Amino acid sequence: MSGRGRSYRYVGPVELKATVRPGDGGRRITSAADFGGWIVEQSAAELAEPFTFVVGMDGVLRLAPRRSEHVACAGGAMVFGAGEISFMREADRWIVSEVSNQSTGYCPDVSSWTEVARALDAVELRRPSGFTHAVVFRRCPDCQEHNIVREDDFVCVFCSSDLPAAWNVDPTA
Repeated sequence: MSGRGRSYRYVGPVELKATVRPGDGGRRITSAADFGGWIVEQSAAELAEPFTFVVGMDGVLRLAPRRSEHVACAGGAMVFGAGEISFMREADRWIVSEVSNQSTGYCPDVSSWTEVARALDAVELRRPSGFTHAVVFRRCPDCQEHNIVREDDFVCVFCSSDLPAAWNVDPTA
């Protein structure tokens, strides 16, 4: 998979990953027709909230209801991207109205946008030029806890240690 971005393994609670069963996973969206078939199945209430998404190691977008765990949407596998996504109708087509990398199970770097954009382009969904809400994840080198960096304050909320400038959530990456 040369030319692809960084991949992310699940780093969340092991008990959540243990609940993933064969055949679990979000709906694979490989084309505009796939998306069209999936979106008409969604209720107005579901469309009012963001959906869970991942971009699998095959580069394919997978979608699931918001309250789904990202690890379940991914079928327990590694991903190129993960987060939340919202859609809205514009004229005669659906577009991406909001998209983030908010996934505390995978903690993808903001650089995962490249793979998310590639997956959205593959299914011909008009999208923003980047995450509408980018989340910065870091692992504390001292206490090993995962942090969300807010307002460029790279300090661990658990032990007050400095957090690194570069993404480091997965120690095996």
